[in-house]
Amino acid sequence: MSSPLTFQPVLDRIAAEIEQTPGRGRPADYIPALAACDPRRFGMAVAELDGTVYGVGDWRQPFSTQSITKVFTLALDLAHEADELWEHVGREPSGNPFNSLVQLEYENGIPRNPFINAGALVVTDRLHTQTGDAAGTLLDFLRAESGNEHLAINEDVAASESAHGDRNAALAHFMAAYGNIGNPVPVLLDEYFRQCSVEASCADLALATGFLARHGIRADGSRLLTMSQAKEVNAVMLTCGTYDAAGEFAYRVGLPGKSGVGGGVIAVVPGRCTLCVWSPGLDGHGNSVAGVAALDRFTTITGLSVF
Repeated sequence: MSSPLTFQPVLDRIAAEIEQTPGRGRPADYIPALAACDPRRFGMAVAELDGTVYGVGDWRQPFSTQSITKVFTLALDLAHEADELWEHVGREPSGNPFNSLVQLEYENGIPRNPFINAGALVVTDRLHTQTGDAAGTLLDFLRAESGNEHLAINEDVAASESAHGDRNAALAHFMAAYGNIGNPVPVLLDEYFRQCSVEASCADLALATGFLARHGIRADGSRLLTMSQAKEVNAVMLTCGTYDAAGEFAYRVGLPGKSGVGGGVIAVVPGRCTLCVWSPGLDGHGNSVAGVAALDRFTTITGLSVF
């Protein structure tokens, strides 16, 4: 792809193909605030390193980011405490559902990676210790990187998650029993549920992810992560970013990516661009059916992948 102008025709072609796709999966019905989403909604955006954004469909429509935010809290905590984080959370794929309790007992309260719920709780806990306001720090970062000062937390979604968050509470209490949680569990859960309830569009998230394509450099030119840390985050996204279907995602898409049960997926082409796609219908692993298909088509058409 020699010209950035070719991104728009590619997106238009993908959207037309997705429109013809019959099965779109089902929204996340275990979070009542997400259950009513139309699974046939679709948006996709590509952001270049200089902030130029291309989009198609519902690419300006805000949606619930959910687990996508785990990438940003991971990066923000790494920027504060560097490798000390990895003493408290691993970097290996789990092979189990994202909210599983099973491995924690075998592994003495150390979660397998930062993107399963247990690992994300540890990262949020540590970021809250570092900043005093994990969810606020995340929101400030997303507003700055996306250029959208109106990004906000949907408090209704946060309340809905809190009311149905017994398993996350169990994970947090279990890890606290092993000394791997520093803040009071109710405080941590409030920060975590609010973090997952940020609403943003494909355009916002494609722009906000740009620092990972720029090897750690933020939109204003300052450095958030070292090149090695940016590589680490991208690597963990590739191997662990799509729940227990990361191998299939790497096989089909060939990019570091992170999904959320709100139907969004972000992806990174290091040194070139970042993407975000949204469609609320999920497969059995919690990944957007149309979103993964669209990213598959993108890398196939453009030849842009890490392989």
